[in-house]
Amino acid sequence: MARRTKKVGPAGRYQARYGVKSRTIIRNVEYLQRAKHICPSCGHKKVKRLSTSIWQCKKCGAKFAGGAYTPKTETGQNLERFLRGEIEQLEIASKPQKGEK
Repeated sequence: MARRTKKVGPAGRYQARYGVKSRTIIRNVEYLQRAKHICPSCGHKKVKRLSTSIWQCKKCGAKFAGGAYTPKTETGQNLERFLRGEIEQLEIASKPQKGEK
């Protein structure tokens, strides 16, 4: 027997209801949330979603909060970049300049 949900994937459970665009969006989100992600503590690709915003690494056992569908949200990544830049600026400012003691 052939698979009936080749194109629509997990959104096939909605059959012909709710429209193509809605089902496509749901399919893409569910593929993303069910994928294995990289652990922030050990670096292995073993992080799985336990429930909404709760993620756990199957290798090291680290449990952490993240986004609803991905472990790291865009806002969180932007904030990390901003904070890294602030820390670098503070380190540069705290180094003594040439000629100063």
